[in-house]
Amino acid sequence: MSRRPIGIVVNGVTGRMGYRQHLVRSLLAIRADGGLPAADGTVIWPEPVLVGRNEGRLADIAQRHGLRDWTTDLDAALDRPDVEIYFDAQVTGARDKAIRAAIDAGKHVYTEKPLAADVGSAVDLVRLARAAGIRNGVVSDKLFLPGLRKLKRLVDGGFFGRILSVRGEFGYWVFEGDWQPAQRPSWNYRSADGGGIVLDMFPHWQYVLEGLFGPVRAVQCVATTHIPFRVDENGAAYQATADDAAYAIFELDGGAIAQINSSWTVRVHRDELVEFQVDGTHGSAVAGLRECRVQHRAGTPMPVWNPDEPADHDFRAQWQRVPDNAEFGNGFREQWSAFLRHVVDAAPFPWDFAAGARGVQLADLGLRAAREGRRLKVPELEL
Repeated sequence: MSRRPIGIVVNGVTGRMGYRQHLVRSLLAIRADGGLPAADGTVIWPEPVLVGRNEGRLADIAQRHGLRDWTTDLDAALDRPDVEIYFDAQVTGARDKAIRAAIDAGKHVYTEKPLAADVGSAVDLVRLARAAGIRNGVVSDKLFLPGLRKLKRLVDGGFFGRILSVRGEFGYWVFEGDWQPAQRPSWNYRSADGGGIVLDMFPHWQYVLEGLFGPVRAVQCVATTHIPFRVDENGAAYQATADDAAYAIFELDGGAIAQINSSWTVRVHRDELVEFQVDGTHGSAVAGLRECRVQHRAGTPMPVWNPDEPADHDFRAQWQRVPDNAEFGNGFREQWSAFLRHVVDAAPFPWDFAAGARGVQLADLGLRAAREGRRLKVPELEL
C-alpha cells in the first residue's frame, strides 16, 4: 500500500506529555507499526516536525528517534505546505496565540486540554476554527483508557439500572521542591501562567462525566492552595498563587450526583491514581485507569454497623473483576488515530473545540463557585 504522508507540527515536544505520550507512544508508535490504514487503501504516515524553544533538546530528541525536522521557529513550520496538522502540548498560557496562528495558516488543529485559559478565549477559538473550515480536536485521553472503557461498557449494557451517584478520587503528593524535587513544573502553581488543578483537571472531569453519564448541569466547588510556597526548578522559592486541590459536586443530567476530589497534596491509598465509584439501583462499579470491578445487587452483602466489634467482611473480596474482552491500546494513540482519520477520511470526531470549550467553561464555573461560595448552573455555551 502506498503511503499518505501527513506533516504534523508537534509544539511542546520537549515536555513530558508532548514527548512521551504524543510523540513516542502515539505518532512514532503508529509509524513503527507500519502506519495507519486509510479508507482509500493508502497508509497514513505521520511526519512529525518538532517545535520548541530549546535547540539542544530538540536536536537530541530528533537524533534519538531518527527524525530530521525540528525548529524553534513556529511561524516557519506553519508556513510549510507539507504540514497539515498543528498539535499543541505547550504550557496553557502559550496555547491560545499558537492555535490562532495555526488557524490563520489554514492548518487542522489538535491540542492538549485545556483548549484555552478562559472560556471567552475558548469560545473565540471554536468560532475561528469553524469560520476557517479546519478540522479540530482536543485530547480527551481518559475516555480511551481500559478502565473507563469497561465502565462505559457497563453503562451501555444497563448494568447499573438508574445511576445514583459517582464518586471520584484523583491525585498524589507533588513534592514541594525543597527536600525532594517536584514531579510537576512550577508553572502549574502560578495562576498567571495558567496553573491550578481546577483548570488542569475540570476539563477532564467534564468530558468523562458527559461521555459516560450525561452533561453537567450545576457545580459547587471548594478550591484551595494547601501549600502556599514551593521551590522551582532553579532552587528558588516562590509563592504558589494557583489552587492545588479542589473538592467539587457536579449535578448531572437525569439527577445523578458526582463528587470528585482533585489534589496534588494527597498521599495515595487506593489501587490507581484516579478511581471512580459508580452506584446504581442494580449494581455498583469501581473503575481506575486500567481495572474495573463490579458488585451486582444480587451479590450485595448485608453488613451491619457495629463499632464495638471487628469488621467481619472482606469488602474488597466481594467485588468481581470485569474482563478485558478486547485489546486496549494506549489511550493517547487511540485518539490520535481517530483524529488522523478525521482529517484524512472525514471520520467522526466528537471531541472537537466545542467539546473542549465546555471543559474550560466547567473550570471557569468551578473557580467562580469557589470564590462566591455557591452553587452555579451550567448554561449552554453560545457558539
